[in-house]
Amino acid sequence: MSTSITSDEEIAQALQRLAVSRGPARSFCPSEAARAICADWRPLMPRIRTMAGRLIDRGALQATQGGRRVDPRTARGPIRLAQAGDT
Repeated sequence: MSTSITSDEEIAQALQRLAVSRGPARSFCPSEAARAICADWRPLMPRIRTMAGRLIDRGALQATQGGRRVDPRTARGPIRLAQAGDT
């Protein structure tokens, strides 16, 4: 699948599937969602972070970096995503 035909909904579903499959106590790297969507996953990362931010705004996910909550749209460097409510 190409990043040019990947919909926002497909990205949101991939992020939510990972969060649910990991459960409330475990996080995941956003690149795991990108890799699940397409083989050429690196170009998809900005859209993954943008959608993760939207899901955070809706209360569905949270993002952390070094144990602190961050906004994936503005955080620089590696982040972790998890179901909302997880610390």
